[in-house]
Formats: sequence, C-alpha cells, structure tokens
Amino acid sequence: MAALWAAVPLLLGLFVRGAAAAVPLVIWHGMGDSCCNPMSMGYIKKIVENKIPGIYVLSLKIGNNMMQDMQNSFFMNVNDQVRDVCGQLAADPRLQGGYNAMGFSQGGQFLRAVAQRCPSPPMLSLISIGGQHQGVYGFPRCPGESSHICDWIRKMLDLGAYTQAVQEHLVQAEYWHNPLKEEDYRKNSVFLADINQERGVNETYKKNLMALKKFVMVKFLNDTMVDPPISEWFGFYKSGQAKETIPLQETSLYTEDRLGLQEMDKAGKLVFLGVAGDHLHITEEWFYSTILPFLQ
Repeated sequence: MAALWAAVPLLLGLFVRGAAAAVPLVIWHGMGDSCCNPMSMGYIKKIVENKIPGIYVLSLKIGNNMMQDMQNSFFMNVNDQVRDVCGQLAADPRLQGGYNAMGFSQGGQFLRAVAQRCPSPPMLSLISIGGQHQGVYGFPRCPGESSHICDWIRKMLDLGAYTQAVQEHLVQAEYWHNPLKEEDYRKNSVFLADINQERGVNETYKKNLMALKKFVMVKFLNDTMVDPPISEWFGFYKSGQAKETIPLQETSLYTEDRLGLQEMDKAGKLVFLGVAGDHLHITEEWFYSTILPFLQ
C-alpha cells in the first residue's frame, strides 16, 4: 500500500503532462467582432476544445467587455492593441512554454505584429485566416451590423487616410495601403508600414518572424470584402496603379527579403491555402480537415 501511495505523485505528474501536451491556442477576431460571440470566436473556441481535449484556448479581448472589444476593433490604435495583447500573453502562466496563434481577418496581421514585436512567450505557428498582410485599398462590403460604421470609415479614408488624426484613431486607416500614393503610405502609416519594414529593416522583427515553425495564410477565393484579396497571401497591387496585382514572390518585400519571408518560403515554413467562399465563410468540415492538423 505504501508503494502505491508513493507512486501517486508520479502518476499525477504523468497525467498533468499528458493533459498539457496540447499546445495552447490564442485567437484574435476581426473587424466588428468580439472575443466571445457565440456565433464566431466563441464557436471556434468551442469546436477546437471539443476536438483537442485539454487544449487551452485564449480568445483575446481588448477592453473590459464584449462591446468595448468590438468598438476597439474600429477605434483603438492598433499599436496600443498589440501592446495590450503582448501584456496579456506575458502574464498568462499557461502560455509560457509557447503557443499557436490564429487570427481572423485583421486579427491575422495584428497577431503577426505580436510575433514580430513580442517573442516572449514564443509564438510557435501563426495561422492567418483572411488576414490582409499587405493592407487594403477599399472596403467593398462590411461585416454584420457594422455597415453604418463602415460608411463613416469610408468617408474618413476619403478625407485623408494618412493624416495624423485618422491614423491615430481609426484602425482600418492603419492598414490602408494606397498603391497610388506609396510615398504617403510609407511615411505616414503608423502600423502596417512599420511591421512590413517599409521604412527600413528592423532586424529584430525579421528574426522574430523567422522563428515561427509555420506561417499559414488562408485566402478566400470569392472574397468580396477585402480589396485586393491577394493581400491575404501577402500579394498586392503593382505600385502606381490599382488594377494589376502581383504575388508575394514578386514584391520588393520578398525579393529584398526585408521580413525573412523568402528564406521562410525556401525552408517550407510558408503555407498558402485557398478556400472557396466569401470572406470568413468556412465550414466545420474544412476547418477540421485543413486547419486542425496545424494545431495538433
């Protein structure tokens, strides 16, 4: 009997290690959404937990409640949001051994900023589902019940996307990329131009991003919300016009390897996935068969 009781701590240790074997997952929602909406992020959290027993899933909330979280997706400076998230991750004891990250729409490029700026705790893999990594040059359609907000956003962008006041207080302006005004974009974009190394190479950003094991980018093949959709695969319009697009491999970001993407590509770390459907329209079956393997 004494031997049995002596073995209890060892058995408990094995159980705890087994339960903790699943790599934690951090998810970040998109524009007009919130951390815990049962129809979106709450649902994703639930199905991941059901499929991977014992996994810890953190759905990021920016603010004190779901309403603030939703509003901040429009009006809180992205750099402040990223700083807030870095603090949340650093303070969470369940993430200190590393975590996978999955961002939806603008949450994809925001989590990439986390990877580049905050390497501790380490992000192991990043899955970007519809993230606009080269920014957008238009908002053809708006999500959910946010159309009135997006009408106002369009007016602000038309008035002056790269003015200081708009850049500091309008999230979507911070990843607005006007191919007809590249110099204005490079000079005045307070977020995207920085994380995309448009004003010079931050070697720390490059080193931190290259530490990822996998960087998965999902593009929606029938996207009517993101302009241009190829931004979801890190491509964009050719500079100086807004009709012809080029893939990541033809951009100067890649050819000059300012972020390490060329080296990551050659090492097999970049994964480009296409899915039929409009922006963020995915099925459970596709999620289970295509995305879940990257989390296990």
